[in-house]
Amino acid sequence: MRRMLWRIIPIGVLIGLLVSACGGGNSAPQLTMAPASQLPDELRSAPANVQEAYRFAVANQELLSQIPCFCGCVAGGHKSNLGCYIEEDGQPGGILHYDNHALGCGICVDITRYVMKMTQEGKSVDEMRTVINERYGSFGPSTEP
Repeated sequence: MRRMLWRIIPIGVLIGLLVSACGGGNSAPQLTMAPASQLPDELRSAPANVQEAYRFAVANQELLSQIPCFCGCVAGGHKSNLGCYIEEDGQPGGILHYDNHALGCGICVDITRYVMKMTQEGKSVDEMRTVINERYGSFGPSTEP
């Protein structure tokens, strides 16, 4: 019996280490995403990473309104990374109008996906802004929200 116990204990320790290494105890914040069904047809046929960025933008408007974009969209009137996804009408609870800009702009989508990653890491908005400014600042003029 004692001999069998010495065989079982290392297996249990190994399983415990594997579960721990694979994120079994991970408590990373979950991303809030709008349902895919909320996207218009042209966006539902976009690549998965673009769809996810739009879904994140719709569900996290307050956050993305505080994140700058560096693709040059400021010339088109965008005020933040959010403007690349949603036309801002300034009305709380107003009608949602999608902007197709991010559908064809990799910089906008990259910025949003990086914000998604940092959200899961629990970073603050200020930390996110700093990282985005450092990482994308050389790409073009900022919307500076």
